[in-house]
Amino acid sequence: MKKIAISVVLLVALVACENKVKNNSNNLNKITMNTQIEKSAIEKVLFSYRDALNASDVNKVLPLYTNDGVFMPSGAPSAIGQEQIKSSYEFVFKTIQLNIQFYIDEIQVNGNFAFAQTTSKGTTLIHANGQTVPEENRELFVFEKVNGQWKIARYMFNKIK
Repeated sequence: MKKIAISVVLLVALVACENKVKNNSNNLNKITMNTQIEKSAIEKVLFSYRDALNASDVNKVLPLYTNDGVFMPSGAPSAIGQEQIKSSYEFVFKTIQLNIQFYIDEIQVNGNFAFAQTTSKGTTLIHANGQTVPEENRELFVFEKVNGQWKIARYMFNKIK
């Protein structure tokens, strides 16, 4: 009888451990799936940003930023908040016309914050002289999830060459 009781206890413990492993595996699968969903949402923001840049459309750029977002262009002062960001992009779009593609190197998500490291390549038309020049940058985006939507909280880029 004692052997049967020990066997039953061991069997119950084994089943409990197996269920715990299955639950942990299910939780890991849910976390992985949620991370993929978040990364896909961030990719959509990045490609919307690229499209807004290529269209020189300030009205498409602004909603992609948080209200207190920061745009840190290479060789120019930082633009902080929607009004400064608007002015900065208006200046950029009056000066140049971009035709670029983004290449996503990395996206990392941690709660309501994420970052993306990208590179971009294409051409820039300089309005002042009509010259088209190669454009190649590396970028760092910091995202914040606001009201269920990923927004650009900070954006910085610099020239590769």
